[in-house]
Amino acid sequence: MLTLDLHPIFRNNRDIELALREILFKAVRTGETVIEIIPGKGTGQLRKRVLAFLGQRHIRKLYDRVEADQSNTGRILVHLKP
Repeated sequence: MLTLDLHPIFRNNRDIELALREILFKAVRTGETVIEIIPGKGTGQLRKRVLAFLGQRHIRKLYDRVEADQSNTGRILVHLKP
């Protein structure tokens, strides 16, 4: 499982999108099945930004489903297509 912690770059929209793209394409290239994205709990704005990114049509083609961890709301799991 690949992990992306967005805490260090949470203020920069461009860096966030770039980091999300990089980890997603890296996972597809290497055959990873799950990506863990950590936007943190906070106000929920970063989580919304991540979910909006993942909701783009061309990005949705790369994964099967997105799972919000019930026990930790500051964690998003992206299950990639095999």
